[in-house]
Amino acid sequence: MVEIKTVNPFLEFGKKTYVMGIINVTPDSFSGDGLLSQKDTVKAAIEQAQRFVEAGADILDIGGESTRPGAIEVSAQEEMDRVLPVIDSIKDVGIEIVLSIDTYKAQVAESALQHGAHWINDVWGLRADADMAAVAARYRAPVILMHNRSKPAHADIQARLGGRYIGVAYQNLIEDVKRELLESVTIARSAGVEDRQIILDPGIGFGKTVEQNLTLINRLSEIKELGFPLLLGPSRKSFIGYTLNLPPEERVEGTAAICAIGIARGADIIRVHDVEVMVRVAKMADAVVR
Repeated sequence: MVEIKTVNPFLEFGKKTYVMGIINVTPDSFSGDGLLSQKDTVKAAIEQAQRFVEAGADILDIGGESTRPGAIEVSAQEEMDRVLPVIDSIKDVGIEIVLSIDTYKAQVAESALQHGAHWINDVWGLRADADMAAVAARYRAPVILMHNRSKPAHADIQARLGGRYIGVAYQNLIEDVKRELLESVTIARSAGVEDRQIILDPGIGFGKTVEQNLTLINRLSEIKELGFPLLLGPSRKSFIGYTLNLPPEERVEGTAAICAIGIARGADIIRVHDVEVMVRVAKMADAVVR
């Protein structure tokens, strides 16, 4: 097995773009990479984790519940049953890398941190579970606060291209996103989360139309002005599919274009499925902008 160097959970932002590889321990991921369809889920997850690390990933984001439009919610217990064995096994085989738990449930986040995860990735920006901010503070865990206005009534789902949001109204897209992200920051600070723990995510694909997603990426530097590290998660998402008229498995080039533009606009982390390709994209973009 490849020898992995330990990575500090408090990464040094600004010198490079960090790549977060997605490990979906789900049966219903929009991207078609849900590992619960595999005969041995944990083995498949470990093999994927090793591939990602060998390809140059800096962070692994492990999730047990799909957040695609129309996805079925799962209980905290079921989510833990999916993700904790994967976290344990990654630790057991000696893969030393920043591990992020992709959940909006405080119970799941706390259990994952107890099992060795380092970060919390909360797609509802501490708004879905009142206890989440306290968990982040108690464990001094870096926490990703994502902007999210997803509502089932706004979801339009097509078989080939997947789910997208339509008719989502913003008074001022950029200012509304900035304001609502800062509301999540206030929740975090009020619970005792330090600013150095906070990473912001503008929530590409979550409660935004195709056009709004494109505008948000083009103006990402205005979100960066809030003063926190920025994560961008465009990988294989439907706004790329609807723009290019391509299904999820054919969105690598579109994802690469968005990642490169996002890095130029100030993204510090890119969250991706196709790690090997996007590590190269990040290195090339960094050679220009950093």
